[in-house]
Formats: sequence, structure tokens, C-alpha cells
Amino acid sequence: MKKMSGGQAAVEALKAEDTKYVFGLIGSATMEMFDALYDAKDIGFIGVHDERTGTHMADGYARASGLPGVIVAGQNGPGATNLATGLSQAKAAFSPVVSIAGSLSSSHVYRDAFQEVDQQALFTPITKKTWTATGADRVPEMFREAFRVAMTPRRGPVQLNLPRDVLSATAEFEDMQVPSTYRSQSMPAANDDQITQAAKLLASARQPVIIAGGGIKNTEGHEQALALAAALNCPIVTSPGHGDAIPFGHPLNAGQMGPRGNPVASRLAKEADVILALGTRLGFNSTFYTYDNINRDAAIIHVELEPTAIGRYFPVEMGIWADAPTAAKQLTATLQRTENRKTADDWVAGFQSERSAFLEKRDADADVTGNPIQPSGLFKTLRDVLPQDAAITMDAGTLCLQATDAMNYWQPKSLFTPLDFGLVGFSYACGLGVKLAMPERPVVSFMGDGGFGMTVSEISTAVDHNVSTVTVVMNNKCWGAEKAYQRDFFGKRYIGADVSSPRFDKLAELYGARGFRAETNAEAGEAIKAALECNAPAVVDIAVDPAALYSFRRDSFKHRGG
Repeated sequence: MKKMSGGQAAVEALKAEDTKYVFGLIGSATMEMFDALYDAKDIGFIGVHDERTGTHMADGYARASGLPGVIVAGQNGPGATNLATGLSQAKAAFSPVVSIAGSLSSSHVYRDAFQEVDQQALFTPITKKTWTATGADRVPEMFREAFRVAMTPRRGPVQLNLPRDVLSATAEFEDMQVPSTYRSQSMPAANDDQITQAAKLLASARQPVIIAGGGIKNTEGHEQALALAAALNCPIVTSPGHGDAIPFGHPLNAGQMGPRGNPVASRLAKEADVILALGTRLGFNSTFYTYDNINRDAAIIHVELEPTAIGRYFPVEMGIWADAPTAAKQLTATLQRTENRKTADDWVAGFQSERSAFLEKRDADADVTGNPIQPSGLFKTLRDVLPQDAAITMDAGTLCLQATDAMNYWQPKSLFTPLDFGLVGFSYACGLGVKLAMPERPVVSFMGDGGFGMTVSEISTAVDHNVSTVTVVMNNKCWGAEKAYQRDFFGKRYIGADVSSPRFDKLAELYGARGFRAETNAEAGEAIKAALECNAPAVVDIAVDPAALYSFRRDSFKHRGG
């Protein structure tokens, strides 16, 4: 037994979880915990400038590493409320973020005390689970529960509120349990009858397609998915935001499907007679919940780790509750190619020819000489200069949405986006977390000027901790998506659409980072190369044509006749 304060016990619990980094902003409500972190030399503390962006860092770290990302808001009230956007984002991405916040002293609750807010009520709807610790002696128990819930499929963020009196009180503690003693080490497999039935359906298909989603990407299950695709000689498409689930260069990879995907992959999903949905919900970004993006007559085999996701949006021929890579491996072992193989092989050959032509045309049509810079030309330049092991983070907004399918993702876990939350201001901070999880890989964060303006204070976090990412600011001096809607559906009645900013390359230099500026594609290529080689936090400010706007959600404005 060892006597410790609640704050010391909290840090010992983090050590037991083998926590490598804690992102956070100090505050008086959690001083006992931060004082204990001072002695925890094996935990790196990354002090941030805003709890929201700190949560994005923890989110990026969690997604890239597959481990929990930890954020501490040191202050109750405003420090805690700043977490809300980041936790909502993490929930949409099923990202295992463990969020910790100081909380009001227990004796002051419901007294309109200084910085009082009901944190239990605030965080409950935007996390998998929220707790408020009731005593110092229960701190280790609640940390174990928080990490377990965050890491249990489907993964997601959790919130632990630690009242001041709980952190300052002392208690006797036993040795901390390590995760292997209380967390599951296995994933569910499909039953044999389901696998046999599904294998027969796939083998007899004329136009089969595999849709690989987060259940393949997040588990790094691409080898199992590709082995199944090879056994079937079947194309794989990926759900939007998970274009890196399958390596770009694989001959069976068609890229991202759906309303924001490329035309080749999207056609496959619209024409397939059998669809194996492998670790994907077939949700909003993939389908807009309509048969405009998926064949109404297809037999769908839906493999998902979350049972409530199976058949939720589209009726299925078979619903299989299982880990996606495990089920793929089972199917490969069972599969026997039977009838309709000539038709199915012709289907694949046709797709591969179409895919090759699409990629050639994408390069040929890119406007690399336009001045001001056109998005298509910039994306080609980026494809040419980015190394194949680059990890790319994206923001929301019209340019980043276009860029998501315009980049090539050569190895899994190379793309990190806001996914269904569509958050502007996410990419830069997320990239810092990704870099700490993958220090050996170049990390490039794409942002618009509006989104980067929200998060520039974290440049100093990058400088202070030497987190050397490259940020590409596609600067079109406007909120591009909204300005496109005002142009296309509201008679160019622009209000609030334009953005003024300082030169971000100069701003980066003031913070102690490296800054680069480009006004032509040639300059952009050289600037990005130099930024990648400088071994320091770098910002590349690229002037992009403000008129090069695109309305992604045209369906939302059908009532206006657009």
C-alpha cells in the first residue's frame, strides 16, 4: 500500500497505461496532478494554447498510434468547455481520446460558484461515457474504466472530471493494474455457417465489390482485405476519409467511392451485384443515405464490429457481427471460385482500364501553369513532390474536400480527416499529434486560410516541442465552401464570406518556425520540398485562386433550383 494524493494517483494510473504523451493546458483546478506529472519523466507533457486544439492533437495521436490519446484541461468551467468541440470531433471519428478535466470542489456544486458548469451533463452526449470522481480512493478505478471504455470497440472519447477536493485528498493505494489484466485481448470472429454462405455469394457474383472502411484502416487490416480481393479478383473501393485503407498502388484499389469520391470507384458501387461492406457503416459520406450512390439491387454482405451499424441504412442480404480483418481472413480461407468467373474477371479488367485512364486524365487535365494557382495544378504538384510515406491531415472546406481524393495514399494510416463532423480548424493540431505518434514519417497538414487562422497559436507548441510538420495553407482569402453556395444558389449576395489574414509564412517566422510563400505552382513545389527538408516546424502559404470554388452539397440546395 502507498499513500498518495488523488493527483498523484491519477498520474500513477497514466503510467500504468504506458502513456507516452499528455496534451494539456495547466489550470489551478488540477495543480496536484500537474505537480505529479513534473516527476513523471517517462511521460512527455505537451503544453498547448487551447484545450480544443489540444484535443485534436490527442485525437490525431490516437488515430495514428492506435493507442489512447490523453488531454488534460487543467481548469474547470471554461477550460473544460473548450474541450467540447474536440471531443465531438473525436466521437464522430471513433477516436479513443481520454479527456480529463478539473472540476469544481464537491462542496461548492449547485452554489453558482466561480467557473461552475455542469460538466457531467455537458460531456455526456458527446462522449462514450463521462464520469465525475467521487473520492481520491476511486481515482485509479475510474482511470481504468475510462481507458477500457475508450479502447473497447467501437472506440471513442471519454471524459473524466476530477473535483479539486478529490485531487488534493489522500488515500492508501495498491499497485496499479496494467491493461493486460483487465482489458480484452481478442476480437470477435464470424461463425462458420455465415462465412460459408457469404463465400458462396461472393464467388458466384458477376460484379462483386468490396467497400473497405474504418474497420480495415484503423486495424491496419489491409493485408487481409487484399488477400480476399486477390482470391476473388475483385475491386476494392474505400469509404470517404479512408482512402488510405488500401495502398494506392495496388491494382485492385479503385479509390474512394460515393458522392465525394472519384467516378471510377463510385460507378463500381452503383453497378455491383454483390457488395461486401467490410468495416464500414455505409453512412452519410459514403452514400448520403440514398441509392444514388449504391446499387439498390445489390446483395449486401455487411461485416461490422458494431452490431447496431449492420443494416442500419440499407437492407442487407447478410449481417455479420465480426472484426473486419478477421472475417476477411475467414472468407479467404473458405472461398472457392465458381460460376460467372469470366464475367467477374471482365468486370475487373474493365475497371482497371478505366482507373488507369482516369489517373492519366487527372494528371493531363491539371492546370499547372494557371496564375493564380488552380487547385488541380496544386494537387498534381503535391502528388509529384510528397514522399510516398507522407501522412496527410485534412481540414474541412472546399479545397480540402477536393484534395482528399486528389492525393495518393501509398500506405495505410496516411490520411486523417474530420470525417462526418466536418470540422474547420482540425488539421494542423491533428498533424502535431500524428507526428508524435509517427516521428519517422513526414506529416503534411492541409488547411485553408480560415481554418489555419483559428489555430495559429499552436505554432509555438510545435516550436517549443520541435514537432516538425509541414502545413500547406491553401490561401484563397475566403470561406470557400460557403462562398461557393452564395455564388451558386444565392445570387452572389456575399456576406461574411471573405477572410483577411497576415502572410502566414511571416507569421510562422515570428513564432520561430520556418515560413515559405508560393504564388505559382513551380514555387509551390520548391517551397514544399524545402519545407520537408528543413527539419523544423514549417508553414507554406500558397496563394490559390479565390474564384476556384466548388459546391459539394448541391443536393442541399435543390429547393433553390440549383
